[in-house]
Amino acid sequence: MKISLCAAIFAIFGLATAEKLIFCYHGTWSYYRQGNGKFGVAQIDPNLCTHLVYSFFGIAPEGAVRILDPWLDLDDNYGLGNIRKFNELKNINPKLKTIAAVGGWNEGSVTFSKVANDATRRKNFVKSAVEFLEKFHFDGLDMDWEYPAQRGGNTQTDKKAFSLLIKELSEALHAKGFTLSAAVASAEFSAQISYDIAEIGKYLDHIGIMTYDLHGSWDHKIGHNSPLYAGPWDQTVIEKQLNVDAAISYWIRNGAPPEKILLGVPSYARGFRMVNGQSTPGSPHAGPSDPGPYTATPGMMGFNELCEKRKSEKWEDHWDDKQFVPYATKGSQWLGYDDEKSLRLKVNYVHSHNLGGVMMWSIETDDFKGFCGRGTFPLLKEINSSLLGTNITTETTTPSANPPSVTTPGAPSTTTGSSECLENGYSRDPLHCDIFYFCFDGVKYQFRCPEGLVFDLELLYCNWPFLVQC
Repeated sequence: MKISLCAAIFAIFGLATAEKLIFCYHGTWSYYRQGNGKFGVAQIDPNLCTHLVYSFFGIAPEGAVRILDPWLDLDDNYGLGNIRKFNELKNINPKLKTIAAVGGWNEGSVTFSKVANDATRRKNFVKSAVEFLEKFHFDGLDMDWEYPAQRGGNTQTDKKAFSLLIKELSEALHAKGFTLSAAVASAEFSAQISYDIAEIGKYLDHIGIMTYDLHGSWDHKIGHNSPLYAGPWDQTVIEKQLNVDAAISYWIRNGAPPEKILLGVPSYARGFRMVNGQSTPGSPHAGPSDPGPYTATPGMMGFNELCEKRKSEKWEDHWDDKQFVPYATKGSQWLGYDDEKSLRLKVNYVHSHNLGGVMMWSIETDDFKGFCGRGTFPLLKEINSSLLGTNITTETTTPSANPPSVTTPGAPSTTTGSSECLENGYSRDPLHCDIFYFCFDGVKYQFRCPEGLVFDLELLYCNWPFLVQC
């Protein structure tokens, strides 16, 4: 078993806890993609996210938040008014929160470092951030400095400077009712360089751990984009850090409040070109896989692009039962991605570790046109179903009511040494769908769902009867 009995029980009754969050990053440059890859504000479904993150804005050398694409972002000079339209999505879903993200990979680290290490520039940035959120009607700020003390930043002072910048932002933003979040490096070998985790954990409302891009064609062997656990082929110290469980465990162990952590999930694949058909993770490779038709990046393909390709190409599907993720192959091509099954397992991980929720990078590479034949945005809808207990049943994405609030039951009844408990795991009573069992080390624990709910064997929690085959 990967989790303790207490964690397993918590996972089952996860719907009883505080509402989990779904942070949805939107890369605005996807507006410029061609054909079926083109994605703008009009394609966003605001009912599928608790928070929508506009990505990205930049940072000027003197500390101001800067607009990167005035024609797309603003209404001025015959612009498209993307920011206004993005925030108007709150008229459709009044519960939605919109977040302005500053930084990203292309913004780099050098300017962030100069601002964070200078008191006057820090003050300018804090003031500019507050004014920016107020002017454009965002609800919060997301800091995406990739990464303090790395990529040309100050290796000696950035770690402390980032903590100070987060503290000063927190004081100013919270005083105005805004939230503060950050997207952070996941793996220990990188995070320990950049962050005083316990310190920034005091001031951030949400900590988005980027548990994706853990492997890619930059590696010397095939590896999955976002494996849940380490595989037997992970032999070195660093390789064993490159999985979701290792990253989340490191952040919690070093002081990040679990309830503030958002587990990062990708809506895209990382890919390789196989050597002599060797498809097992850990095998050698001959470089990046072919680019997707819209994202146009070697070694990367959106889930939407893979879904569209499947309509005319035959891909062979595989499941990695060590890392709990799928991958697909065709010819020499190898793609490691997340699907509904792997996302359910990651959401169970969120519940069992009492994390704050999930963040997706990024919604424009979910199957927003429904090429896979499972409706639009199948990945986001799976997260809603598994994380929030919300069933999206129509193309207008009207959610059903959440299951009623429930309380965790008292100690379960047990049957020690039962002959029915031959292996660890869950089972449901064959006659009573609200009764289920959990076997652990030869002991059988019995549970009953709250009134009106039945046990869902697929999702492993108590759910509405009309969503469960029983």
